[in-house]
Amino acid sequence: MWNEDISGSIAYAKAIAQVNMISAEELHLIIDGLEKVRAEWSSNTFQLKPGDEDIHTANERRLTELIGPTGGKLHTGRSRNDQVATDTRLWTVKAERNLLKDISTLLTIGATVAAENVDIIMAGYTHLQPAQPIRFSHWLLSHLAPIQRDAERLREMIPRANRCPLGSGALAGNAFGIDREFLAQELNFEGGVTSNSLDSVCDRDFVVEFLMWSALLLTHLSQFAEDVIIMNLQKCIIIDDAYSTGSSLMPQVRVFLCISMIDTCIKKSV
Repeated sequence: MWNEDISGSIAYAKAIAQVNMISAEELHLIIDGLEKVRAEWSSNTFQLKPGDEDIHTANERRLTELIGPTGGKLHTGRSRNDQVATDTRLWTVKAERNLLKDISTLLTIGATVAAENVDIIMAGYTHLQPAQPIRFSHWLLSHLAPIQRDAERLREMIPRANRCPLGSGALAGNAFGIDREFLAQELNFEGGVTSNSLDSVCDRDFVVEFLMWSALLLTHLSQFAEDVIIMNLQKCIIIDDAYSTGSSLMPQVRVFLCISMIDTCIKKSV
């Protein structure tokens, strides 16, 4: 989370400059140094050292190496407790938004394929046996429906993660009266600030929610893959070589690569 940590540090430097904890010259020096640290991470030239306990100490150590003792002022009134909470929220919200975009693309593609093939009739299965005739589009949309619910759940989760804990300190708040609303705006936390400093530094509900949501999404993708595997077994469909792999001993055996297919569809449409 080097990028999130640097963004949070730049915002925090601006906040402590507002309350005259550092001068305008020191603020400029710190921001310039942090951007150089970001460039090192981005170019994969950042060198970790044995004393780097985590991303926070690594970035601050390198900043001090680049700009001198002024770099040590950045941590004034800040704790790694509110730092890691901020970094994790920033990373999670970004990941959730990217996933929401990808799911939206997947749903659009799936709906288009269903509409273009609405006249195709296929067997609907129950107990692994062909049971009643249905439309191919109906079957496909049956797998898009739970993914649409996944998108709805994800959209509801984002506001709970998208709140700024920075300025909570180790547990009892910031002693220098920094503007937490300013920090939230600088870091694009659209939900504003968290409401309680103690809860802010220990809350990981949003991480658990994200993991539970991910497990459910993968379950729905697995259901889709299982259907395709059964249909391929019954020779209802033929899986293209681009989305399947074969046995090294038995080339006629094809194994479906569900995630590969979905990822390819999304990339081709973006």
